[in-house]
Amino acid sequence: MISLAGRDILHAWGKFVLTSVGLGRLIGVTLTMAGVYRGMVDDARVLLDNSGADFWVVQQDTLGPYAESSSLYDDLYRGILSMAGVARAANVTYLTMQVRRGEGDVRAMVVGVVPGGPGEPGQPGYLVAGRHITRSHYEAVADAATGLKIGEQIKIRRNQYTVVGLTRRMVSSNGDPMVFIPLKDAQEAQFLKDNDTIVQQRRRTAANPAFNRPGVPDLLEAVIASQSANPYVNAVLVQIKPGYAPEEVAGSIRRWQRLQVYTRAQMEKILVGKLIATSARQNGMFLVILAMVSAAVVAFIIYTLTMGKIREIAVLKLIGTRNRTIAAMILQQAVGLGVIGFVVGKIVATFWAPFFPKYVLLEPGDAARGFGAVVVICILASVLAIRTALKVDPAEAIGG
Repeated sequence: MISLAGRDILHAWGKFVLTSVGLGRLIGVTLTMAGVYRGMVDDARVLLDNSGADFWVVQQDTLGPYAESSSLYDDLYRGILSMAGVARAANVTYLTMQVRRGEGDVRAMVVGVVPGGPGEPGQPGYLVAGRHITRSHYEAVADAATGLKIGEQIKIRRNQYTVVGLTRRMVSSNGDPMVFIPLKDAQEAQFLKDNDTIVQQRRRTAANPAFNRPGVPDLLEAVIASQSANPYVNAVLVQIKPGYAPEEVAGSIRRWQRLQVYTRAQMEKILVGKLIATSARQNGMFLVILAMVSAAVVAFIIYTLTMGKIREIAVLKLIGTRNRTIAAMILQQAVGLGVIGFVVGKIVATFWAPFFPKYVLLEPGDAARGFGAVVVICILASVLAIRTALKVDPAEAIGG
């Protein structure tokens, strides 16, 4: 059987290849959009994995340190540590900010952790260079995505820190790289007011008539001291002992400590179902729009190619070629265009994904589903061209 689609492609292969490449870039954008969503979900799960916690203890009636502001006294971990089933408990703070680096800055999530080795809740699981934080002040471990180097100086609020270690894939739910500093320094960076504000508060306190009476100076000093203290953290990360059910231990903490506790499954539901839900719906809308545009582009291309060979189709009809055969030829060309476009799209998506500011995760399952969607779109897009071809009058083959 004469393959009109194959002969037409060979006759104008340059135009067909360029058209496939253009369609492939559009498909590549579609695959990348799916990869961006997968990357956001993976960032959220990596954040939970890297914390090393079995569950998170946060302020009551809040969604935790990642989705909402949470403030706890930093001595609460002692009571949690004494409860049955709790193996480790460690304070942690989270603060997303611009970290000064020389003359520029870098967007990062600053994490305050208790100095110690790997395995402690909140600590980086592994390092690619350098060492962990061992001192109580002015040392930092940074994710490699920040571009920082061992020994480099950074500034967080008013203090300078030396980068002593580098880790990898330690990111926030927004994809911002993490910078780990000692807990005391992080508390100061997050909760301590600047010097001018503290001076103004002391003046207001001293000007209060209640403090101008005899016998109150000690109380005044206590108030001033309390204004300079930073006894707060965002959460307590807890690891449980083997053999204990996480929900059972979490229930005891809720009941006796009057705090909110989230297990791993609950925290993942918050991050994926609430924190990135809007971005997921936006990506979904983009995918629908791109699918519609792709279908329109394929339909236009196939229709144009079909209209360009009306006389050839009329000749086929004149010699007795069945409509089914003509429709199959046009369908082959449409599917061929989609297959080549998908291959090009997969290649370009894989090539440019590492250059995106956020993590793009291209999963094989998404690629398989994308290929199926492209084939279906091409089949549907060829319907208009097939209907046009079947309406061709064989007399046009001998017409002027």
